[in-house]
Amino acid sequence: MKKQALSIVAGLLAAALLAAGCGGGAKQAQPAPAAQPVELNISAAVSMKDALTEIQANYQKKSPNVKLVYNLGASGALQKQIEQGAPADIFISAAPKQMNELDAKNLINKATRKNLVENKLVLVVPENSTLGLSKFEDITAAKVQKLAMGETATVPAGQYGQQVLQKLGLWDKVKDKAVFAKDVRTVLTYVSTGNVEAGIVYKTDAVSPGAKVKIAATAPEGSHEPIVYPIAILSGTKQGKAAEEFLAYLAGPEGKAVFEKHGFTMSK
Repeated sequence: MKKQALSIVAGLLAAALLAAGCGGGAKQAQPAPAAQPVELNISAAVSMKDALTEIQANYQKKSPNVKLVYNLGASGALQKQIEQGAPADIFISAAPKQMNELDAKNLINKATRKNLVENKLVLVVPENSTLGLSKFEDITAAKVQKLAMGETATVPAGQYGQQVLQKLGLWDKVKDKAVFAKDVRTVLTYVSTGNVEAGIVYKTDAVSPGAKVKIAATAPEGSHEPIVYPIAILSGTKQGKAAEEFLAYLAGPEGKAVFEKHGFTMSK
């Protein structure tokens, strides 16, 4: 009887140990939680549209949890929107002026600011133009009745264009011909549709798909301030880590390949 009781106790102990062993084995390592979706709002100069659209598709494959939302427009208009509280995590301007003004108001993270890419300024005509324009001085001729360019108050391309015309002594001769546009892509449309005889745009716009224009001349070296595109993370962002990773991507080899494909030069 005593042996039987001991046998029962031993059996119960064995069962308990077995159950404990099974329980311990059931505690598998839990998978890491999926990355939380992130939305990055990027205000950028519209002249970067084609390059940024391609980068958006590439980055979506690399970082599927990050959604890039672009707000494209004239840099001056974007600056004003940011100052008025528009949602933005990153700003890419087509000139230092707009970035400097946001910097002065402590609206950007100064440590993240850098020059991303550079561009050139060109005179374009409709692709079927027979006027024979080959230099900026040619726009003073009577055969050029309208010259499209960006608003000089808000559009960097318009500001650079005015600098060129003033440097070459042409501004007073052609300012009455000027048709001002809200951004550089609108200038491109005016030229490609033949509504004006010529226009001043960035080289990257002139070579963009479907532009239907041809380059008549490139602005001479030293006729305008260097065309650089500064980038910075805004001080009010709540997506600092994701923004920093995207900035690094833009400046890295994959971003460089896309920008150069679309006619930009990477800043040193």
